[in-house]
Amino acid sequence: MFVDSVSIKVAAGKGGNGAVSFRREKYVPRGGPDGGDGGHGGSVQVEATGDLNTLVFYRQRRNFRAENGVNGAKANRHGRNGQDLILKVPLGTLLYDEETGRLLADLDYPQIYTLARGGKGGRGNARFATAVNRAPKNAELGLPGQELAVRLDLKLVADVGLIGFPNVGKSTLLSAISAARPKIADFPFTTLNPSLGVVAVPGGDSFVAADIPGLIEGAHAGKGLGHRFLRHIERTRLLVHVIDIATLEGRDPLADYRQINEELVLFNPRLQELPQIVALNKIDLVPDRERAAAFRRDLPEAEVREVSAATGQGVEGLVLLIAKRLQELPRVSLAPEGEAELIELTPEEGIVVEEEERGVYLVRGRRVEILAAKTDFANEEALANFMRVAKGMGVFDLLLARGIKPGDTVVLGGLEFTYE
Repeated sequence: MFVDSVSIKVAAGKGGNGAVSFRREKYVPRGGPDGGDGGHGGSVQVEATGDLNTLVFYRQRRNFRAENGVNGAKANRHGRNGQDLILKVPLGTLLYDEETGRLLADLDYPQIYTLARGGKGGRGNARFATAVNRAPKNAELGLPGQELAVRLDLKLVADVGLIGFPNVGKSTLLSAISAARPKIADFPFTTLNPSLGVVAVPGGDSFVAADIPGLIEGAHAGKGLGHRFLRHIERTRLLVHVIDIATLEGRDPLADYRQINEELVLFNPRLQELPQIVALNKIDLVPDRERAAAFRRDLPEAEVREVSAATGQGVEGLVLLIAKRLQELPRVSLAPEGEAELIELTPEEGIVVEEEERGVYLVRGRRVEILAAKTDFANEEALANFMRVAKGMGVFDLLLARGIKPGDTVVLGGLEFTYE
């Protein structure tokens, strides 16, 4: 089954908690704190590979979670890091944030992209020992991992797109120039999924061609099958427009050419800028060359080649022409400049206090939110440490400047506190 768009939810692993522990060996006097750190949570990574050509796996399963980090232990034993979760996708997969619609990454070459980062492990109480406080009883909690709803969109990575009405010979041409073996029959819509083929060029670089099926009038608006596959043309650098010059079904070659190009423009105006080579196919079934000559006269600006995909006539020359044109064309990336990175968990410097409603104050700011997430509020020493660090950040000064009074509520990091 060919699946080229699916939505999933991913969650990176939570960091392990730091341990509170003290040495208790029989012959070790004045045993100090020895609580180890928690392990980091596993991240969710996406690997783009040429071994896949569909997203069908993600149709069956939609939720993915990486492994949590292990808690620290006594004797300064650090917890094990959570294992990263690697999701494999086909080359050409685009990752979108479902909530904002923002493009996160365009995986158009083999690579591994970190989609959700695991939470950091908390520090054990051995980390908090000082000359003043030699027996700290607090440790940090592990931070939660990133969670994200993501849409995966596949746009095939092909240098050349074969376009044209059904039954004009696109699949036959693809099989003639490559090792691809798409289903071929003499009725429309034989090809129900895009097919890819690697074309070897004598003395030159090979290229990838894609047979784009199902284009008919109204395809851009969802008619027929073509609307499902128009997206796969967007990444190509060159189009080969296949025309049935034998007109075995009574079609008008020039009208077909104009109709398909209109569908491309209506779907995405940028497609009008893609260079085209017109392949007048089934030339072996034409008794004379007048039809081809008339087509050339009507479109003097078009680059036209006469071929027969069935017999091989003119095919080698077409391949050499395609290879020559590709050398002149840059590769296409669909990622907007500077928008292919997921926002990092970098603490922001600013802390903002807002009065959401009368007597309720919301404190925002990555630094203080991370501090709250790390704090075990059931531990008195950890709570005192939180208050001391928050005061140093200026949180209480900002609350007082906003007019907070005893008894008011402070919302911070998903927790509620009563101000006293």
